[in-house]
Order: sequence, then structure tokens, then C-alpha cells
Amino acid sequence: MPRTSRSFRTAATTLAALGLLATACGGGEGDSADSASDGKPVTLTYWTWTGGAKATVDEFNRTHKDIQVKFTEIPGGAEGYGKLANGVKAGNAPDVATIEYQMVPEFASQGYLVDLTKPAGDTVKEKFPKAIQDLVTFGGKTWTVPFDAAPQVYYYRTDLFEKYGIEVPKTWDEFRAAAEKVKKADKNVRLANMTKADPALLAALSWQAGGKWFSTQGDAWKPGVDDAASKKVAAYWDDMVKNDLVQTYTGWSPEETKARVEGKTLSVLGASWSAAGMKTNLPDLKGKWAAAPMPHWGTPASGNYGGSSYGVLKGSKNVEAAAEFIKWITTNGDAVEARLSDPTKPSSALPANPEMRAVAAAKFDTAYFNGQDLYKLASEQVDTIVPGWTWGPNQMDVYTAIQDASAKSGFTGGVAAGQAKATSGIQERGLKLAE
Repeated sequence: MPRTSRSFRTAATTLAALGLLATACGGGEGDSADSASDGKPVTLTYWTWTGGAKATVDEFNRTHKDIQVKFTEIPGGAEGYGKLANGVKAGNAPDVATIEYQMVPEFASQGYLVDLTKPAGDTVKEKFPKAIQDLVTFGGKTWTVPFDAAPQVYYYRTDLFEKYGIEVPKTWDEFRAAAEKVKKADKNVRLANMTKADPALLAALSWQAGGKWFSTQGDAWKPGVDDAASKKVAAYWDDMVKNDLVQTYTGWSPEETKARVEGKTLSVLGASWSAAGMKTNLPDLKGKWAAAPMPHWGTPASGNYGGSSYGVLKGSKNVEAAAEFIKWITTNGDAVEARLSDPTKPSSALPANPEMRAVAAAKFDTAYFNGQDLYKLASEQVDTIVPGWTWGPNQMDVYTAIQDASAKSGFTGGVAAGQAKATSGIQERGLKLAE
């Protein structure tokens, strides 16, 4: 498998420079009570929204006697993180939870995460490429354990592209031309859907274009959510919406699925993890989809669309057992196979551990994509992720501001609102704002 690109960047190093983690009073190594004196297994609680989680837990419980895991599915996005934060504050947070990379700096600096340096630091150093380590290790401490990488991937209907005489677009100019051609051929069909309700997608597209939503100058933060590259991306999609060249269904909504099922949406702006949902939600379209690199602005490039890790939440009494469970789900082939085989909600996420990518590729049912090796393509895209991206200290608030404003005033209004929230949030947290 190709090496993981050094282009993965986050607020990792900046948090240490700003001394944020020194105030994470709740982020110690926990008060572990792993050893069960009554001879019963340690019971862990685990909250996540990710695909394949239940099958993974079932396999772990089947093969482990000393540790058992109780799985709870929670919503993704702001609602899920709100539940996790409230759980920590109320003293009833789960032992283990999924923490996306963009949220690791925020959760660590707020004191919501247990320092995993001792129970998991060596695992992170030995099992994951340095660039991936940097997403979860900062301030001299390991805060979470990586799970997947998520470079952008473009999915398209091979049969309908042929029907409408469309070549797979390599650039965004070609994408617009293809969208115009499709609309002209059939007023009820569109090339793609661009939801206004997914700020993570807008972030990935801005990242791909060279945007940098956050950076640091010395010990001060500099927000750039409305930088030139991000404004270009926002204006492009506002123009596509204005000219009715794309749909704007809410992501993962019944309307979006219906349009795909009926062949009224010809392509999907996604990542490697999107494939599993397509197989589950669009089973009758087996063999009609293919994957390609995301269209770009002139030079092959990608942004990171998602990507997640596993952390232990403040208050856990089972830190050692939790670390053992996390190590298993991130570095054990049985866990990868179980995740992919989940009958109701499988996962096609690209493992951050290169060795596990081979396991995933061997298990993944390529028939849906007519034999295409999705994992090979996704691994290649990792190396095209643009360097220099940093996640901010109030990322979820920024996401919420972008989502709310985009729905009312378009993507240009979204990045403007995101910039305002990034600026005010930095100040409200008592951090320095670059002049």
C-alpha cells in the first residue's frame, strides 16, 4: 500500500505551542479500576455512530472473556458530540467513543479526554504512520488512537454517464460542463447533489483547493475560513446552485437516496467510507457504480473528508481495558473483517493502519463496483491530500455556524459566518488572536 501522505495536518503542534493542554485538568490518565475482584469481566461502554460498530463489538465480545463491551449508537455531528460532552460533565460518559480528527484538539483542550500515552502511546507510534500520529498526539501526549483516513473519492454511475455521453470529469471546469450537459439532456436529472447541511464536505473541498481554515502565528491563532481558496469554492457551488446545475438535498435524506435510486443523481462527492452506505442504501444498483479521484482545480489534489479515531472519556474507571479494546478494533484483522461484514451497516472506511488496508481490501465485496479495487484508489488519494491544513480550537461551533448560514445565504454566507464564529470563539476561550 502507498505510504500515508505527510500532508495530514491538524492543530496538533499548535496546541502544544499555545499551552492549551496544560489546562486540561480532566485529561489525566483516569482512575482505572480494570481488575474485577469478583472474577467477572470488565464491562466497557462504547458510543459511536460509525458503520460496522455493532458487528465489531459482537466479534470482540465473542472472542474475549475478560472484557465485554456494551455498544450504544449515537448520532454523528454536533448532536453526537454534544451528548459526549454532556456525558463528561454529568459524570456518565462512555468509556470509549469515536472522536473525528477535527474534534481531537477541541476535546483534548476542554479536558474531555483521558491521556492515553501510557496505555496506547506505543501502539500509536508502532502501528501508524507519523503523519497520522500527528493527528492524535500533541503536547507530548497521545489523546486518541487513529482508525481511518478519509481522502475524497468521486463516485459515478457508469451506465448513465454512458447514456448521457459524459466523460468522468477531472477538473471542476469539466464537472460544470458535464452538469450543464446533463441538465440540457433531461431537466429532471442532475450530475450531483451538493448539500448545504454538511460543513465537513465544504471543509474538504476548501482543503482540496488550498484553503487553510486555521493557522497559527507564534502563540496566536489566525482563522481563515473565508480565505481566498475557500471563497472560490463557495462561489463555485453557489453558482452551481443558482443555475440549477446540482441538487441541494440534505445529505443522507430520503430525498437524496430516492434521486440516486431513480437515476436522477449521476455522481456522489464522497470518501472511501461512502461506499458501504451506497451498497446498503442502493443495493439494486450493484455493478453500476465506479470510483475516481475527485475533480480538482488544475492539479490532482484531495482534502480529507472526515476520518476518525477512538478516545477514552474523562471519568472512565476502565482505562486499561478500554485501551486494549481500542487497540483491537484499530489494529486487528478480525475487527476489520467484522466491520465490513456487518449485515445492516457495514463500513468501507480506509484503515489508517497500512497493514489493515490489505485486510479490508481482501474482505471488501468488489462486485458492487464491478470488480474495482476501491481500497487501492483510496490509498492513492491519501498521497494527494494538500498539506498545511490545521483544525481549530472551536471546530464544532464553526461547523454549526457554516451549516446555519449556508442554508439561509448560500456557501459564501456560510464561510463568512464560519470566519466570524472562528474569530469570536478564539477570543471567548481566552486565546490570542493574530493581528
